[in-house]
Amino acid sequence: MSRSSIVFAIIWLSLAFIIYILADNIQNPNKAWRLGDNANSVVLKRGTDGHYRAEALINNQKVNVLVDTGATGVAISQAVADKLNLKSIEAIRTSTANGDSIGYMVRLDSVKVGGVEARNVSAMIAPGLDGDVLLGMSYLGRMDVRLYKGQMIIKQVSD
Repeated sequence: MSRSSIVFAIIWLSLAFIIYILADNIQNPNKAWRLGDNANSVVLKRGTDGHYRAEALINNQKVNVLVDTGATGVAISQAVADKLNLKSIEAIRTSTANGDSIGYMVRLDSVKVGGVEARNVSAMIAPGLDGDVLLGMSYLGRMDVRLYKGQMIIKQVSD
C-alpha cells in the first residue's frame, strides 16, 4: 500500500468518525457530561424522535434512560439489571401498553440525572423490556417537572 493510499484512508476514517459523533450528538443530546452536576435542576433536550433520553446514574453506574412521564415507575431491562447486579424483592403481575406481564420489584439506592438525585427509588425489572431503562414517576414524582419548547426541566424538590 502506498503512502498516499494510507493518508487517504486515514482522512476517510477521520471523516466517518466525525460524522458518527455529530449524528450521535444530534440523536442523543443529553449525555451525562453535558448535563453537569448542578444539584438544583437539569435541562433535557428533546431528541429528533420527540422523546427525552438521557444518560443517568443508577446506583452510581451510567445507564441510558428514556424519560417517560406516563410510566408509573422505573422499569429496568434484564440486561441493565444484570449490569447493576440488582436482586429482586418479589414477582408481581403488571399491565403495560403491550399487555400483562410479570415484573420483579427492586429498590434502587439512587437515581441521578445531571445533579438531580432521588434515593431509595422503587423500580421493576421488566424482562421483556426493549431498551435500557424507562424513567417513570417513582423518580419523576419526587421532582418538579416542566415541559416547554422542546425542553424538559427537572428540578430537585426538598422533602
